Amino acid sequence: MSAATTYATRKARRPQHISIQIVLALALVYFLVPFWWVIVASSKDAAGLFGGTSALWFSDRIVWADNFRKLFTYDGGMFGRWLLNSALYAVVGGVGATTLAVLAGYGFAKYRFKGRRFSFSVLLGTVMVPATALVIPTFILFSQFGITNTRWAVILPTLLNPFGVYLMHVYTRDAVPDELLDAARVDGAGEMRTFLQIALPLMRPAVVTVLLLTVVQSWNNYFLPKAMLIDNRLYPVTVGINQWQNIASGNNAGTTSLWSLIILGSLVSVIPLIIAFLSLQRYWQGGLSIGSLK
Repeated sequence: MSAATTYATRKARRPQHISIQIVLALALVYFLVPFWWVIVASSKDAAGLFGGTSALWFSDRIVWADNFRKLFTYDGGMFGRWLLNSALYAVVGGVGATTLAVLAGYGFAKYRFKGRRFSFSVLLGTVMVPATALVIPTFILFSQFGITNTRWAVILPTLLNPFGVYLMHVYTRDAVPDELLDAARVDGAGEMRTFLQIALPLMRPAVVTVLLLTVVQSWNNYFLPKAMLIDNRLYPVTVGINQWQNIASGNNAGTTSLWSLIILGSLVSVIPLIIAFLSLQRYWQGGLSIGSLK
């Protein structure tokens, strides 16, 4: 291909590239503007929020330090307890759900047993069922065992992640060669050693992906703890902030700058997710590179 033809082809593609960049820029603005508003609004007091200042820019009086102090001291420091509850639910539920998904996905992908296809078909069917549709039946079941209004009522349902099992099955089926496992077995490695030392390192990108998805899902879980919990000391931060919002919308809206705390609490509740994503991204990309070299 001549240089003139290459230049003409690039010139013809340039308008398409520009349009794609414009669409991506608009999407970036669409997603960043609400986050920017939360950052700006969290620096204001009640007068700044409902005054005449611009909604997307800081007011003359920035009260981040005062809002932080009030956030973690209001109602006996309940927000800190809610953050710890969310961390507990996310870590235990995320790690537990990822462990079960890895084991089940590996089993479905690499073992042949009676009823495997039927069981996997049932699993695919459960993926189509909305999680909110199972909250009420789960509540009735847990109430019979007397574990409602406990942390187990939030943790146990999050351990089941059919989509995570499906994702691990699809990835393991292609990323872990059967010949490699057979070679390890011929060399005398047991099933557990074959899984831990041969299969699991190759599955690392999918493991990190499922872990990230389950942690985010558990952290953002709202309807399940809302239905299961009565004691506000057991609330995650999602339900707790909603409780403050109901108070601020009621008769006490004029007696406290609770809206400033709600907005700042929403901002603080997002920070652990950002840290988790940035921390796991390194292992995610590293696992992808290892998988490609293998």
